[in-house]
Amino acid sequence: MDTREYILANVRKNQPGNHELPPVSKFHREPESLVAEFERSLTYMAGEFVGNPPTDLAAYLQEKFPQAKNFCSAVPEYPGTKKPDDYTNWADAAEIDVTVVRSPLGVAETGSVLLTENELRVNTIGFLAHDIVILLDPKNIVENIHDAYEHAAFRESKYAVLMTGPSGSADIGGATVHPAQGVMTLTVIMWPVA
Repeated sequence: MDTREYILANVRKNQPGNHELPPVSKFHREPESLVAEFERSLTYMAGEFVGNPPTDLAAYLQEKFPQAKNFCSAVPEYPGTKKPDDYTNWADAAEIDVTVVRSPLGVAETGSVLLTENELRVNTIGFLAHDIVILLDPKNIVENIHDAYEHAAFRESKYAVLMTGPSGSADIGGATVHPAQGVMTLTVIMWPVA
C-alpha cells in the first residue's frame, strides 16, 4: 500500500460517527402583520410593493413599463408576448424587457421571494430580463429565513434562490447603486392564488 492509500484508509477508518443535528430555534418576533413587514423590508431593499392585484394586469404593465415590448410570462394570469419555453438557448433571455412570474414564498424579515426552476422554467428569465414582476399570495409570506428554509422547494428543487430587490452593489464607503447588474426593478404584487 502506498502512502496515499495508507493515509486515505486511516481517514476512512477514523471517521466520527453520525450525530443528530441540534434543533434550530425559530427566533420569532411575531410582527403585527407579515405583509406590512414584507413591504417594509422589500422597499428598504429598493423593491416595489403593490398591495392589491391590478384590475387589468396587461394595462398596468404597459403603463409601468412604457418602453417594454417583450413581456415573458410564466403565469396564467397574463399571456405576455413570450413564454419561458420560447428560450431554448438560455442566453436569449437577455432580450426580455419584463418577466412576470409567481413566487411560492415571501420572507417578511428580508423582503425576499423564492424562485425555483418550477416557477421560472428557464432560470435565466429571472435575471437577464430588464425588469421583473412577481406575483405573491400574501398567505405564503413567512416571518424569517429560518421559516423559509423549511419550505419544500429547498429539498425538492434542483434550483432555488431567494431574490431580494433589484440588483445592487455598494462600495467600501457604503454608497449603494441600483442596479449593478441583473434586473433594474423588482416589483412584487400581492396576488392571492385563485
